[in-house]
Amino acid sequence: MSAYLIAQVAVTNPVQYEDYKRWSSEAMKAHGAEVCVRGGKVEVLEGDWNPQRVVVLKFPSVEAANKFYASPEYGKAREARAGAAIMRMIVVEGV
Repeated sequence: MSAYLIAQVAVTNPVQYEDYKRWSSEAMKAHGAEVCVRGGKVEVLEGDWNPQRVVVLKFPSVEAANKFYASPEYGKAREARAGAAIMRMIVVEGV
């Protein structure tokens, strides 16, 4: 069953965040993530949710998404992001 990693991001240091984007892109390639959404215009239809940036990645399974998140490749990205963004991230099973 497929799985989706969904992130809500508030970028606090755009220059430093560029390093995170570079490293996270490498990690996505290494782990076969399918990019469904990465940035782009956000339009709130209901509620008080107003994320600055949304990312949705598709993986073949929850296990694959967790392997990506725990990988050394994505670890480099997380280190680069420290102090550059506030990240909220979940993984959810698809249908």
